Amino acid sequence: MAPCAPVVNVLSIQSHVAYGHVGNSSAVFPLQRLGVEVWPVHTVQFSNHTGYGAWTGRVFDGQAVEEVVDGIADRGVLGTADAVLSGYLGSADIGHAVVGTVARVRAANPDAVYCCDPVIGDVGRGVFVRPGIEEFMRDVAVPAADLVTPNHYELDLLAQTTTRSLASVKDAVAAVQGMGPRVVLTTSLAADDTPEDAVDLLASEGGRHFRVRTPRLSVSVNGAGDAIAALFLAHWLDTRSAGEALSRAAASVWGLLRRTEEAGSREILLVAAQEEYVSPSRTFPVEEV
Repeated sequence: MAPCAPVVNVLSIQSHVAYGHVGNSSAVFPLQRLGVEVWPVHTVQFSNHTGYGAWTGRVFDGQAVEEVVDGIADRGVLGTADAVLSGYLGSADIGHAVVGTVARVRAANPDAVYCCDPVIGDVGRGVFVRPGIEEFMRDVAVPAADLVTPNHYELDLLAQTTTRSLASVKDAVAAVQGMGPRVVLTTSLAADDTPEDAVDLLASEGGRHFRVRTPRLSVSVNGAGDAIAALFLAHWLDTRSAGEALSRAAASVWGLLRRTEEAGSREILLVAAQEEYVSPSRTFPVEEV
């Protein structure tokens, strides 16, 4: 009988909604479905995501996050954490609590990595985070990270440039890597050579760039970015390969979004489409560019 693979533990510090799927509500279950043990710490607890225009609940502060992490540390398990994952930050106060937690985890386990989804904004919506968060991401969170997962718009903001060609995107990635992260996953990439009916994703590590091109879907839902950041992290932890992690994560999220589109759902079918995490219905070639 083959020995069991060691359990991977991920400390995920993100927002939480009771109804629907964003933040931890989007990241935790796919990770669990892949066999990852997740320790979710919530930065907010809302009834639903804010895309509906109305919600109830409350935002927690940095101290609330630190108190929960203190309790985890009291169990003597911080040293068994393989990674910290963070997404949308409601305030710089929360951000400092996240980065402080990363330092605590690394002190207990120097091999632990930090995956930061630097949520700042998007094409069409512009910057939608509170004042100061963009600068916090650029100056504090991203430099502390090992892996970052910006969309194309956020990549440009972090690198403080505007990219169109694939070559200019690579330059922006190199600029972000120069801040600290060794792995950059750029999502929703629309370069000059991206066909109108497609979406590109680019994973970059060690001076190499891997691209996956998927058919563009008409669905627009919240939480897909949170899911792909979590899946990419899980597969990178498993393979230590940006290209392989990209291949698996892109296939899973495309399948998830295709199922959501077919159902005409306002929320991603995170549970109903769970087989897509372990056995994607369609895979896409990875091209080194």
